[in-house]
Amino acid sequence: MNGRHATAFAIFLVIGAKSFAAEGNSARGQRVFGACAACHSLKPDQNMTGPSLADLWNRKAGSLPSFTRYSPALKSANIVWNDKTLDDWIADPEHFIADNQMIFAGIKDARQRADLLAFLKQATQPGAVARGGTGGGMMGGGPPNLKNPAAESRVQAISHCKDTYTITTANGQTRKFWERNLRIKTDSSGDGPEKNAPALVGAGMMGDRADVIFADPSEISSFIASKC
Repeated sequence: MNGRHATAFAIFLVIGAKSFAAEGNSARGQRVFGACAACHSLKPDQNMTGPSLADLWNRKAGSLPSFTRYSPALKSANIVWNDKTLDDWIADPEHFIADNQMIFAGIKDARQRADLLAFLKQATQPGAVARGGTGGGMMGGGPPNLKNPAAESRVQAISHCKDTYTITTANGQTRKFWERNLRIKTDSSGDGPEKNAPALVGAGMMGDRADVIFADPSEISSFIASKC
């Protein structure tokens, strides 16, 4: 291969690689998003560990009004999210914006990033979740709705004795948890429980852990009885 052909071939490879990365596959990208869904919702203003991703394109980093936990580094980054900045961010968040406090090492595979961006570009558009394409379950990036939980999840009473919590639910069942295996949480969002009606949500793979989720912190101490 002479020099001219070698140069042309190299240019072809570069252009081909860029084209391949830019295309992306939304269906594959939805599977990649499974790793993001535990921390990010696609529903507008439904914030979790991280902010909602709804309407993400052309939004300034650290600027979603309903999310109050941005790091100083992200709020001062002066970056607008678009195809290029999101690709750089997803590849290596800490390198792109140092000290951003996002616990995510990044996706090094260019095709996976292209697939994820192809999915997100569709799923984060205004009205995308409302149209039903991406809002189902945790794949839509949302926690379960606790407004009207099943009887086995509706907490009727909680008592604490020595190192054990005893939980009684509306179906008449009683479960005991080692105190380090039961986490007390609150959820004040629209999907959280009603006031004074906490919900029991399973956690962990062995069935020995759970969360009790209240609507407001003020309910917790009055609801838990110290009784042996």
